[in-house]
Amino acid sequence: MILELYSRKKKSASHSRRRQDEPDSSWINSHEVARSLDDPAASLTLEILEKITGGTPLKNLNIRLWNGVYWPNATPKPATLVLNRPSSLREMLAISSEVAVGEAYIHEAFDIEGDMVAAFELADLLADQTRGWTQTLSIAALLFRLPDFKDENGPTRKAHLNGTKNSPDRDRKAIRFHYDVSNKFYSLWLDPRMVYSCAYFKDTKTDLETAQERKLDLICRKLELRVGERLLDIGCGWGGLLVHAATHYGVKADGITLSQNQLEWTQRLIEEKHLQDQVTVRLLDYRELKDREIYDKAVSVGMVEHVGRKNLDLYFRQVWALLKPGGLFLNHGIGSGPVPWANQSEGFIEHYVFPDTDLPPIAQMLAAAESSSFEIRDVDSLREHYSLTLRHWVRQLEAQHDKARQEVDEMTYRIWRLYMAGSAYSFLHGQLSVYQTLLAKLTPEGNSRAALTREHWY
Repeated sequence: MILELYSRKKKSASHSRRRQDEPDSSWINSHEVARSLDDPAASLTLEILEKITGGTPLKNLNIRLWNGVYWPNATPKPATLVLNRPSSLREMLAISSEVAVGEAYIHEAFDIEGDMVAAFELADLLADQTRGWTQTLSIAALLFRLPDFKDENGPTRKAHLNGTKNSPDRDRKAIRFHYDVSNKFYSLWLDPRMVYSCAYFKDTKTDLETAQERKLDLICRKLELRVGERLLDIGCGWGGLLVHAATHYGVKADGITLSQNQLEWTQRLIEEKHLQDQVTVRLLDYRELKDREIYDKAVSVGMVEHVGRKNLDLYFRQVWALLKPGGLFLNHGIGSGPVPWANQSEGFIEHYVFPDTDLPPIAQMLAAAESSSFEIRDVDSLREHYSLTLRHWVRQLEAQHDKARQEVDEMTYRIWRLYMAGSAYSFLHGQLSVYQTLLAKLTPEGNSRAALTREHWY
Protein backbone atom coordinates (compact mmCIF):
# COMPACT_ATOMS: atom_id res chain seq x y z
CA MET A 1 0.00 0.00 0.00
CA ILE A 2 2.79 2.45 0.90
CA LEU A 3 4.62 1.78 -2.38
CA GLU A 4 1.39 2.20 -4.31
CA LEU A 5 0.69 5.57 -2.69
CA TYR A 6 4.28 6.67 -3.30
CA SER A 7 4.05 5.86 -6.99
CA ARG A 8 0.79 7.83 -7.18
CA LYS A 9 2.51 10.71 -5.45
CA LYS A 10 5.31 10.83 -8.00
CA LYS A 11 2.84 10.59 -10.84
CA SER A 12 0.68 13.39 -9.43
CA ALA A 13 3.74 15.54 -8.79
CA SER A 14 4.89 15.14 -12.40
CA HIS A 15 1.42 16.07 -13.67
CA SER A 16 1.50 19.19 -11.51
CA ARG A 17 4.42 20.65 -13.47
CA ARG A 18 2.86 23.23 -15.76
CA ARG A 19 3.72 26.41 -17.60
CA GLN A 20 3.76 29.48 -15.37
CA ASP A 21 1.07 31.17 -17.48
CA GLU A 22 -1.41 28.31 -16.96
CA PRO A 23 -3.99 28.58 -14.16
CA ASP A 24 -3.64 26.17 -11.25
CA SER A 25 -6.71 23.95 -11.57
CA SER A 26 -5.46 21.12 -9.35
CA TRP A 27 -7.54 22.31 -6.37
CA ILE A 28 -10.69 21.88 -8.49
CA ASN A 29 -9.42 18.63 -9.93
CA SER A 30 -9.15 17.04 -6.49
CA HIS A 31 -12.92 17.26 -6.16
CA GLU A 32 -13.51 15.98 -9.68
CA VAL A 33 -11.18 13.03 -9.07
CA ALA A 34 -12.96 12.18 -5.81
CA ARG A 35 -16.32 12.21 -7.54
CA SER A 36 -15.05 10.22 -10.52
CA LEU A 37 -13.73 7.56 -8.16
CA ASP A 38 -17.23 7.36 -6.64
CA ASP A 39 -15.70 7.68 -3.19
CA PRO A 40 -18.12 9.44 -0.82
CA ALA A 41 -15.59 9.29 2.04
CA ALA A 42 -13.00 11.07 -0.11
CA SER A 43 -15.44 13.82 -1.08
CA LEU A 44 -16.47 14.20 2.55
CA THR A 45 -12.84 14.35 3.68
CA LEU A 46 -12.08 17.11 1.17
CA GLU A 47 -15.13 19.05 2.36
CA ILE A 48 -13.93 18.82 5.97
CA LEU A 49 -10.44 19.98 5.01
CA GLU A 50 -11.87 23.02 3.25
CA LYS A 51 -13.95 23.95 6.31
CA ILE A 52 -11.03 23.52 8.69
CA THR A 53 -8.64 25.62 6.60
CA GLY A 54 -11.15 28.03 5.14
CA GLY A 55 -10.12 26.77 1.71
CA THR A 56 -6.66 28.31 2.10
CA PRO A 57 -3.75 26.05 1.12
CA LEU A 58 -1.26 25.34 3.89
CA LYS A 59 2.16 26.90 3.39
CA ASN A 60 4.34 23.88 4.19
CA LEU A 61 1.97 20.94 3.94
CA ASN A 62 0.05 18.98 1.35
CA ILE A 63 -2.50 16.29 2.22
CA ARG A 64 -2.85 13.03 0.29
CA LEU A 65 -5.82 10.72 0.67
CA TRP A 66 -5.73 6.92 0.76
CA ASN A 67 -6.84 6.85 -2.91
CA GLY A 68 -3.97 9.07 -4.14
CA VAL A 69 -5.99 12.31 -4.35
CA TYR A 70 -4.14 15.42 -3.14
CA TRP A 71 -5.52 18.43 -1.29
CA PRO A 72 -5.24 21.22 -2.23
CA ASN A 73 -2.89 20.15 -5.07
CA ALA A 74 0.19 18.06 -5.78
CA THR A 75 2.67 20.92 -5.83
CA PRO A 76 5.71 19.69 -3.85
CA LYS A 77 5.94 21.07 -0.30
CA PRO A 78 8.23 20.30 2.65
CA ALA A 79 5.76 17.79 4.13
CA THR A 80 2.84 15.62 3.07
CA LEU A 81 0.24 14.35 5.51
CA VAL A 82 -0.98 10.98 4.24
CA LEU A 83 -4.46 9.93 5.35
CA ASN A 84 -4.15 6.15 5.30
CA ARG A 85 -7.84 5.22 5.48
CA PRO A 86 -11.31 6.73 5.03
CA SER A 87 -11.70 7.05 8.80
CA SER A 88 -8.45 9.00 9.30
CA LEU A 89 -9.87 12.48 9.89
CA ARG A 90 -12.52 11.08 12.21
CA GLU A 91 -9.84 9.31 14.26
CA MET A 92 -7.77 12.49 14.40
CA LEU A 93 -10.41 15.12 15.08
CA ALA A 94 -13.70 13.67 16.31
CA ILE A 95 -12.43 13.97 19.88
CA SER A 96 -11.01 17.46 20.07
CA SER A 97 -7.71 16.84 21.84
CA GLU A 98 -3.99 16.68 21.21
CA VAL A 99 -3.99 13.15 22.62
CA ALA A 100 -6.50 11.94 20.01
CA VAL A 101 -4.38 13.28 17.14
CA GLY A 102 -1.28 11.66 18.61
CA GLU A 103 -3.03 8.32 19.09
CA ALA A 104 -4.28 8.45 15.50
CA TYR A 105 -0.67 8.80 14.37
CA ILE A 106 0.79 6.03 16.52
CA HIS A 107 -2.03 3.72 15.34
CA GLU A 108 -1.15 4.59 11.74
CA ALA A 109 -4.32 6.44 10.76
CA PHE A 110 -1.98 8.89 9.06
CA ASP A 111 1.68 9.28 8.18
CA ILE A 112 3.99 12.21 7.57
CA GLU A 113 6.32 12.18 4.58
CA GLY A 114 9.12 14.71 4.40
CA ASP A 115 9.75 17.29 7.11
CA MET A 116 7.89 16.07 10.20
CA VAL A 117 8.34 19.44 11.94
CA ALA A 118 6.74 21.35 9.05
CA ALA A 119 3.64 19.16 9.32
CA PHE A 120 2.78 20.76 12.67
CA GLU A 121 1.53 23.78 10.73
CA LEU A 122 -1.82 21.96 10.60
CA ALA A 123 -1.79 21.30 14.34
CA ASP A 124 -1.20 24.99 14.97
CA LEU A 125 -4.07 25.89 12.66
CA LEU A 126 -6.42 23.55 14.49
CA ALA A 127 -5.35 24.89 17.88
CA ASP A 128 -5.39 28.60 17.06
CA GLN A 129 -8.39 28.85 14.78
CA THR A 130 -11.38 30.37 16.53
CA ARG A 131 -14.72 29.34 15.11
CA GLY A 132 -18.27 29.83 16.25
CA TRP A 133 -20.38 26.99 17.59
CA THR A 134 -22.17 26.67 14.26
CA GLN A 135 -18.94 26.03 12.36
CA THR A 136 -17.60 23.68 15.03
CA LEU A 137 -20.79 21.62 15.09
CA SER A 138 -20.87 21.59 11.30
CA ILE A 139 -17.39 20.04 11.14
CA ALA A 140 -18.23 17.56 13.92
CA ALA A 141 -21.33 16.42 12.03
CA LEU A 142 -19.26 15.81 8.90
CA LEU A 143 -16.60 13.90 10.85
CA PHE A 144 -19.17 11.47 12.23
CA ARG A 145 -20.39 10.75 8.71
CA LEU A 146 -16.97 9.28 7.91
CA PRO A 147 -16.49 5.53 8.44
CA ASP A 148 -15.67 4.44 11.97
CA PHE A 149 -12.50 2.50 12.72
CA LYS A 150 -11.90 0.39 15.79
CA ASP A 151 -8.36 -0.55 16.70
CA GLU A 152 -8.62 -3.87 18.49
CA ASN A 153 -5.24 -3.43 20.16
CA GLY A 154 -5.83 0.07 21.56
CA PRO A 155 -3.06 2.15 23.16
CA THR A 156 -0.36 -0.12 24.55
CA ARG A 157 2.28 2.32 25.74
CA LYS A 158 0.26 4.84 27.72
CA ALA A 159 1.59 5.69 31.18
CA HIS A 160 -0.52 4.59 34.14
CA LEU A 161 1.19 5.71 37.33
CA ASN A 162 -0.08 5.17 40.86
CA GLY A 163 0.66 7.15 44.00
CA THR A 164 1.00 10.84 44.79
CA LYS A 165 2.20 12.95 41.88
CA ASN A 166 5.88 14.00 42.22
CA SER A 167 6.39 11.75 45.25
CA PRO A 168 9.74 9.90 45.27
CA ASP A 169 8.16 6.53 44.46
CA ARG A 170 6.03 7.84 41.61
CA ASP A 171 8.92 9.92 40.23
CA ARG A 172 10.99 6.73 39.96
CA LYS A 173 8.23 5.11 37.91
CA ALA A 174 7.85 8.18 35.68
CA ILE A 175 11.58 8.43 35.00
CA ARG A 176 11.94 4.74 34.24
CA PHE A 177 8.91 4.86 31.94
CA HIS A 178 10.76 7.30 29.72
CA TYR A 179 14.46 6.57 30.11
CA ASP A 180 14.51 2.79 30.49
CA VAL A 181 13.24 2.11 26.97
CA SER A 182 16.54 0.84 25.57
CA ASN A 183 20.03 2.29 25.74
CA LYS A 184 20.66 1.03 22.21
CA PHE A 185 17.54 2.83 20.97
CA TYR A 186 18.75 6.16 22.36
CA SER A 187 22.26 5.60 21.00
CA LEU A 188 20.88 5.39 17.45
CA TRP A 189 19.94 9.07 17.37
CA LEU A 190 21.85 10.81 20.16
CA ASP A 191 25.47 11.98 19.79
CA PRO A 192 28.29 9.61 20.82
CA ARG A 193 28.31 11.05 24.38
CA MET A 194 24.59 10.24 24.74
CA VAL A 195 23.75 13.81 25.74
CA TYR A 196 19.95 14.01 25.89
CA SER A 197 19.49 17.76 26.30
CA CYS A 198 19.75 20.98 24.32
CA ALA A 199 23.00 21.39 22.37
CA TYR A 200 24.77 24.71 21.79
CA PHE A 201 25.26 25.65 18.12
CA LYS A 202 27.66 28.22 16.72
CA ASP A 203 25.48 28.29 13.59
CA THR A 204 23.00 26.07 11.77
CA LYS A 205 25.84 24.20 10.02
CA THR A 206 27.35 22.94 13.28
CA ASP A 207 27.06 19.17 13.60
CA LEU A 208 25.32 17.67 16.63
CA GLU A 209 28.41 16.10 18.23
CA THR A 210 30.29 19.40 18.14
CA ALA A 211 27.28 21.34 19.41
CA GLN A 212 26.84 18.97 22.37
CA GLU A 213 30.52 19.25 23.29
CA ARG A 214 30.20 23.04 23.14
CA LYS A 215 27.21 22.86 25.50
CA LEU A 216 29.08 20.72 28.02
CA ASP A 217 32.02 23.10 27.91
CA LEU A 218 29.79 26.15 28.28
CA ILE A 219 28.27 24.67 31.44
CA CYS A 220 31.70 23.95 32.90
CA ARG A 221 32.90 27.49 32.15
CA LYS A 222 29.79 29.06 33.64
CA LEU A 223 30.39 27.03 36.79
CA GLU A 224 34.04 28.11 36.78
CA LEU A 225 35.15 24.57 37.56
CA ARG A 226 38.61 24.16 39.03
CA VAL A 227 40.86 21.15 39.57
CA GLY A 228 39.97 19.22 42.72
CA GLU A 229 36.52 20.74 43.23
CA ARG A 230 33.55 18.50 43.99
CA LEU A 231 30.73 18.67 41.45
CA LEU A 232 27.23 17.26 41.92
CA ASP A 233 25.23 16.40 38.78
CA ILE A 234 21.53 15.95 39.62
CA GLY A 235 19.90 13.82 36.94
CA CYS A 236 23.18 12.91 35.26
CA GLY A 237 21.68 11.00 32.33
CA TRP A 238 24.20 8.75 30.59
CA GLY A 239 27.17 10.48 32.23
CA GLY A 240 28.36 12.75 29.43
CA LEU A 241 28.77 15.85 31.60
CA LEU A 242 30.33 13.91 34.48
CA VAL A 243 33.05 12.52 32.24
CA HIS A 244 33.62 15.82 30.42
CA ALA A 245 33.99 17.80 33.67
CA ALA A 246 36.33 15.22 35.20
CA THR A 247 38.45 14.80 32.07
CA HIS A 248 38.77 18.44 31.00
CA TYR A 249 38.47 20.32 34.29
CA GLY A 250 39.90 17.89 36.83
CA VAL A 251 36.93 17.86 39.21
CA LYS A 252 35.65 15.02 41.36
CA ALA A 253 32.16 14.45 40.00
CA ASP A 254 29.20 12.68 41.62
CA GLY A 255 26.09 11.91 39.59
CA ILE A 256 22.63 10.71 40.56
CA THR A 257 19.84 9.27 38.40
CA LEU A 258 16.58 7.37 38.84
CA SER A 259 17.08 5.32 35.66
CA GLN A 260 18.59 1.85 36.02
CA ASN A 261 19.60 1.84 32.35
CA GLN A 262 21.41 5.15 32.71
CA LEU A 263 23.13 3.97 35.88
CA GLU A 264 24.50 0.84 34.21
CA TRP A 265 25.61 2.76 31.10
CA THR A 266 27.40 5.41 33.16
CA GLN A 267 29.11 2.84 35.36
CA ARG A 268 30.53 1.13 32.26
CA LEU A 269 31.58 4.51 30.85
CA ILE A 270 33.45 5.39 34.05
CA GLU A 271 35.30 2.09 33.89
CA GLU A 272 36.15 2.51 30.20
CA LYS A 273 37.58 5.98 30.87
CA HIS A 274 39.44 4.74 34.00
CA LEU A 275 37.76 7.42 36.12
CA GLN A 276 36.74 5.25 39.09
CA ASP A 277 38.75 7.44 41.50
CA GLN A 278 37.26 10.63 40.12
CA VAL A 279 33.63 9.96 39.11
CA THR A 280 30.79 8.16 40.90
CA VAL A 281 27.15 7.56 40.00
CA ARG A 282 24.26 6.45 42.20
CA LEU A 283 20.62 5.45 41.78
CA LEU A 284 19.21 8.15 44.04
CA ASP A 285 16.47 10.77 44.32
CA TYR A 286 17.66 14.34 44.90
CA ARG A 287 15.59 14.42 48.09
CA GLU A 288 17.66 11.57 49.48
CA LEU A 289 20.95 13.49 49.35
CA LYS A 290 22.22 14.39 52.81
CA ASP A 291 23.52 17.84 53.69
CA ARG A 292 26.71 16.29 55.01
CA GLU A 293 27.64 15.75 51.34
CA ILE A 294 28.99 19.22 50.59
CA TYR A 295 29.92 20.31 47.06
CA ASP A 296 31.74 23.26 45.52
CA LYS A 297 29.48 23.32 42.46
CA ALA A 298 26.22 21.70 41.36
CA VAL A 299 24.48 21.26 38.03
CA SER A 300 21.16 19.90 36.87
CA VAL A 301 20.45 19.48 33.16
CA GLY A 302 16.96 18.49 32.06
CA MET A 303 15.80 17.30 35.48
CA VAL A 304 13.85 20.25 36.89
CA GLU A 305 11.03 19.41 34.45
CA HIS A 306 10.29 16.35 36.61
CA VAL A 307 10.30 18.18 39.94
CA GLY A 308 6.78 19.64 39.79
CA ARG A 309 6.11 23.28 40.62
CA LYS A 310 4.78 22.43 44.07
CA ASN A 311 8.23 21.01 44.87
CA LEU A 312 10.34 23.81 43.38
CA ASP A 313 11.06 25.43 46.75
CA LEU A 314 12.11 22.07 48.19
CA TYR A 315 14.32 21.39 45.15
CA PHE A 316 16.24 24.67 45.35
CA ARG A 317 16.51 24.53 49.16
CA GLN A 318 17.97 21.05 48.90
CA VAL A 319 20.65 22.11 46.41
CA TRP A 320 21.43 25.27 48.45
CA ALA A 321 22.02 23.09 51.53
CA LEU A 322 24.43 20.86 49.60
CA LEU A 323 26.65 23.72 48.43
CA LYS A 324 29.55 25.37 50.19
CA PRO A 325 29.26 29.14 50.75
CA GLY A 326 30.42 30.74 47.52
CA GLY A 327 29.24 27.72 45.54
CA LEU A 328 27.54 27.95 42.14
CA PHE A 329 24.54 26.02 40.80
CA LEU A 330 23.63 25.86 37.11
CA ASN A 331 20.04 24.81 36.54
CA HIS A 332 19.28 23.94 32.89
CA GLY A 333 15.64 23.17 32.20
CA ILE A 334 12.64 23.55 29.94
CA GLY A 335 9.90 26.00 30.85
CA SER A 336 6.80 27.34 29.21
CA GLY A 337 7.58 29.87 26.50
CA PRO A 338 6.27 33.38 25.86
CA VAL A 339 3.60 32.15 23.41
CA PRO A 340 0.72 30.59 25.39
CA TRP A 341 -0.49 27.07 24.60
CA ALA A 342 -3.92 26.86 23.00
CA ASN A 343 -4.66 23.70 24.99
CA GLN A 344 -3.58 23.81 28.64
CA SER A 345 -4.81 20.31 29.49
CA GLU A 346 -2.55 17.28 29.66
CA GLY A 347 -1.34 16.44 26.18
CA PHE A 348 0.11 13.57 24.23
CA ILE A 349 3.60 13.92 25.73
CA GLU A 350 2.27 13.66 29.30
CA HIS A 351 0.44 10.44 28.48
CA TYR A 352 2.95 8.72 26.22
CA VAL A 353 6.40 10.22 26.75
CA PHE A 354 7.04 12.19 29.95
CA PRO A 355 4.37 11.40 32.54
CA ASP A 356 4.09 13.97 35.34
CA THR A 357 6.27 16.49 33.55
CA ASP A 358 5.72 20.09 34.66
CA LEU A 359 7.05 23.11 32.77
CA PRO A 360 6.53 26.25 34.86
CA PRO A 361 7.40 29.70 33.50
CA ILE A 362 10.90 30.96 34.19
CA ALA A 363 9.58 33.61 36.59
CA GLN A 364 8.22 30.89 38.87
CA MET A 365 11.50 28.97 38.83
CA LEU A 366 13.49 32.12 39.59
CA ALA A 367 11.14 33.07 42.42
CA ALA A 368 11.61 29.62 43.99
CA ALA A 369 15.40 29.86 43.64
CA GLU A 370 15.49 33.33 45.17
CA SER A 371 13.19 32.36 48.03
CA SER A 372 15.67 29.55 48.79
CA SER A 373 18.42 32.18 49.35
CA PHE A 374 20.13 31.78 45.98
CA GLU A 375 21.37 34.90 44.19
CA ILE A 376 20.43 34.91 40.49
CA ARG A 377 23.62 35.63 38.54
CA ASP A 378 22.56 34.91 34.96
CA VAL A 379 19.62 33.65 32.89
CA ASP A 380 20.24 32.47 29.33
CA SER A 381 17.54 31.30 26.90
CA LEU A 382 18.66 28.59 24.46
CA ARG A 383 15.25 28.19 22.83
CA GLU A 384 16.41 28.20 19.20
CA HIS A 385 19.24 25.81 20.06
CA TYR A 386 16.78 23.22 21.33
CA SER A 387 14.74 23.40 18.14
CA LEU A 388 17.92 22.73 16.15
CA THR A 389 18.88 19.89 18.50
CA LEU A 390 15.51 18.19 18.12
CA ARG A 391 15.65 18.48 14.34
CA HIS A 392 18.97 16.60 14.42
CA TRP A 393 17.45 13.91 16.65
CA VAL A 394 14.38 13.48 14.44
CA ARG A 395 16.47 13.18 11.27
CA GLN A 396 18.79 10.64 12.87
CA LEU A 397 15.90 8.60 14.26
CA GLU A 398 14.22 8.53 10.84
CA ALA A 399 17.48 7.48 9.18
CA GLN A 400 17.84 4.64 11.71
CA HIS A 401 14.26 3.38 11.47
CA ASP A 402 15.16 -0.21 10.63
CA LYS A 403 17.69 -0.47 13.46
CA ALA A 404 15.30 1.25 15.85
CA ARG A 405 12.68 -1.38 15.06
CA GLN A 406 15.12 -4.04 16.27
CA GLU A 407 15.04 -2.36 19.70
CA VAL A 408 11.43 -1.15 20.01
CA ASP A 409 8.09 -1.73 18.31
CA GLU A 410 6.68 0.52 15.58
CA MET A 411 4.39 2.30 18.03
CA THR A 412 7.31 3.36 20.24
CA TYR A 413 9.24 4.57 17.20
CA ARG A 414 6.26 6.67 16.10
CA ILE A 415 5.75 8.06 19.62
CA TRP A 416 9.33 9.33 19.75
CA ARG A 417 9.25 10.72 16.20
CA LEU A 418 6.03 12.60 16.91
CA TYR A 419 7.12 13.93 20.31
CA MET A 420 10.50 15.21 19.12
CA ALA A 421 9.14 16.82 15.95
CA GLY A 422 6.32 18.48 17.88
CA SER A 423 8.76 19.73 20.50
CA ALA A 424 11.03 21.17 17.79
CA TYR A 425 8.06 23.08 16.40
CA SER A 426 7.04 24.32 19.86
CA PHE A 427 10.54 25.61 20.65
CA LEU A 428 10.77 27.27 17.24
CA HIS A 429 7.47 29.09 17.73
CA GLY A 430 7.95 30.12 21.36
CA GLN A 431 5.48 27.79 23.07
CA LEU A 432 8.42 26.18 24.87
CA SER A 433 11.74 27.60 25.98
CA VAL A 434 14.83 26.29 27.76
CA TYR A 435 16.88 28.28 30.24
CA GLN A 436 20.31 28.02 31.79
CA THR A 437 20.14 29.79 35.13
CA LEU A 438 23.32 30.42 37.12
CA LEU A 439 22.74 30.74 40.85
CA ALA A 440 25.15 31.57 43.66
CA LYS A 441 25.16 30.67 47.36
CA LEU A 442 26.73 33.75 48.92
CA THR A 443 29.32 33.63 51.67
CA PRO A 444 28.38 35.21 55.03
CA GLU A 445 30.17 38.34 53.79
CA GLY A 446 28.02 38.46 50.65
CA ASN A 447 30.69 37.18 48.27
CA SER A 448 29.48 35.11 45.30
CA ARG A 449 33.02 34.16 44.27
CA ALA A 450 31.85 34.48 40.67
CA ALA A 451 33.87 36.23 37.96
CA LEU A 452 33.10 39.90 37.36
CA THR A 453 32.47 39.42 33.64
CA ARG A 454 31.26 36.67 31.30
CA GLU A 455 34.26 36.91 28.98
CA HIS A 456 35.64 33.50 29.92
CA TRP A 457 32.35 31.82 29.06
CA TYR A 458 32.67 32.57 25.38
